[in-house]
Amino acid sequence: MDETMNEPSKTTLAGRCARAWRHLCSTSGAGRRAFPPATLAAIEAAIGAGEQRHRAEIRLIVEAALPLAAAFDNLSNRARARQLFAQYGVWDTEENCGVLVYINLAEHAVDIVADRNAGRRVAAADWQDVCARLTGGFARGDFHASTLAALEQLNTLLQQHFPADGARPNQLPNDAIIL
Repeated sequence: MDETMNEPSKTTLAGRCARAWRHLCSTSGAGRRAFPPATLAAIEAAIGAGEQRHRAEIRLIVEAALPLAAAFDNLSNRARARQLFAQYGVWDTEENCGVLVYINLAEHAVDIVADRNAGRRVAAADWQDVCARLTGGFARGDFHASTLAALEQLNTLLQQHFPADGARPNQLPNDAIIL
């Protein structure tokens, strides 16, 4: 018997209610525990150091849970990442090479949204490898080291496709956003 048969589907009313409840129970405290100040400082430093090696811009957003209505309406992790990509102006870079790493703790999910230039140059499998590094580390409860390792992996990818060509202004803030 398939174990998922006993789980309510996200499209049924029961499934939507269960998902909304999971998001309602995931508080902002979960984000602060997973990403304490020392981890946030290390993330900001890793993004800043990486952006010295390449011309792309990285934003990292951690959301403990979707807004209740979005969870109930079955908003996908990918759709939420795209919303935040637009809301935080990750698309607004000179070379169209902004990259958003979106982490949803309630869903145990990670999505990367890349602007069109970065999206064309980096293979989908490479983005998925970065996401897998994050989710694998998170499954072990290792948010600090796995996030830094994934950022290093991402910085290396971006360096291959957008090598630094001299000093340039920082176009997006390097600090992680905890929602």
